[in-house]
Amino acid sequence: MREIEAAPAARAGTGADSKNSWGTEARQSFTLAWPLIVAQLAQNLLFTTDVVLMGWLGPTYLAAGTLANAFMVPLLLTGIGVVGAVAPLVAQARGAGNIKAVRRIVRQGFWAALLLATLLLPVVLNVRAVFTAIGQDPEITTLAEGYLFAGAWMLYPALGIIVIRSLLAAYDDTKAILVITVVGVVVNAFAAYALMFGQFGLPRLELRGAAIATGLVNVVMFLIMLAYVLRHRKFKRFNILARFFKPDWRHFRAIFRIGLPIGLTVAAEVGLFSVAAMLMGRLGTNELAAHAVALQLASTAFMVPLGLGMAATVRVGIAYGRGDRAGVHRGGWTALAMGTGFMAMTCIVFLVLPETLVGIFLNRADPANTVALGLAATYLGIAGVFQLVDGAQVVAAHALRGLSDTKVPMLLAILGYWAVGLPTAYVLGFVLDWRGAGIWWGLATGLAVVALVLVTRFAMRERLGLLRRISAPA
Repeated sequence: MREIEAAPAARAGTGADSKNSWGTEARQSFTLAWPLIVAQLAQNLLFTTDVVLMGWLGPTYLAAGTLANAFMVPLLLTGIGVVGAVAPLVAQARGAGNIKAVRRIVRQGFWAALLLATLLLPVVLNVRAVFTAIGQDPEITTLAEGYLFAGAWMLYPALGIIVIRSLLAAYDDTKAILVITVVGVVVNAFAAYALMFGQFGLPRLELRGAAIATGLVNVVMFLIMLAYVLRHRKFKRFNILARFFKPDWRHFRAIFRIGLPIGLTVAAEVGLFSVAAMLMGRLGTNELAAHAVALQLASTAFMVPLGLGMAATVRVGIAYGRGDRAGVHRGGWTALAMGTGFMAMTCIVFLVLPETLVGIFLNRADPANTVALGLAATYLGIAGVFQLVDGAQVVAAHALRGLSDTKVPMLLAILGYWAVGLPTAYVLGFVLDWRGAGIWWGLATGLAVVALVLVTRFAMRERLGLLRRISAPA
């Protein structure tokens, strides 16, 4: 079974977009990307808000919440990666002018989301067995289990959101994603605070309150997005819920063929950081709390190249769908330049202001936080060093997804993260006794290797046959 066919060869290199200058491409990419970037920052703020509130509860609660997310987030992001295949498939269909395929791809994306959430749910609910097997602290394990039991159901709306977001992004309606996500952040902040600390007449649920609030927010965001695409004139024509139970196995298989490698790639990276969190847990509560703070700050900066990468998937996918080699070239390299340029700036900020930044999460006036604050500042300084390669690898991966190239990048990512990054982290952290700093240098090494191979693959895309469905220009 083939993927969405490219536009006829006669159209290759033609059309207004194929004549774009680099400046025009940069403007178009930024116009598409900035709402995605802000939306990703807002989405990350959902977790940042929870981390801040967990820190207010105390280091033990923060450590438990960190471990719980270290277990659940890789599973969630694996599912997000799979259903995220809707974005390049819809972009390619749009570029090829295949409107009928758009409706079918989105419908099968919902099918994939329901299936994946149902498969992942029992895995999340078995958290105690996993944490007990790896020797985590019993008190922290109990708190983490309660947190996940209260919020595991969020898998269903969270994956559904990705399907709709993919449709919106592929048709340049990223501002709607931004507005809806911001609404979610506001709702989460109030709901999490009220449920965690028992405000406004609600019970004090502590960590469980954060999980319940996040789940409710995902439901609200999904329903708003669904109502938007069903009623807006731009998307109403797709009638995405028509014949919802009618199978379309061609597109269903395409989503998994392209999306499963994406999901496993994401899982490989996030899993590396999750294992790092568990290694930090073996070092102590202060190390784990410091890791959570530094990682949250690094993740916030990461949202910018991630948003640019999402835009690159759409820009490259549309160009590929219409048979525009030059458009593929400009779309990918423009996003790479913008992503690495931003991360160069965040690198400087992390190296110059680490103590100020970590003080946002942990009270510097509390003597109990002194050790965690010092460790977090150290880890953040190291995070600043790998900002450049982190931005490059995520943009390159997304540009390749626009070409439906996901299997080889998955293998390269797994090798880079797990055959290089994790062993390096363990050796530096435990064998050489660099402790937490060694673990972070290991993470940086894995990211650098993956960035190098993925950028090289995009640069060699023609030689590797990744544009084989575009005929050579006449």
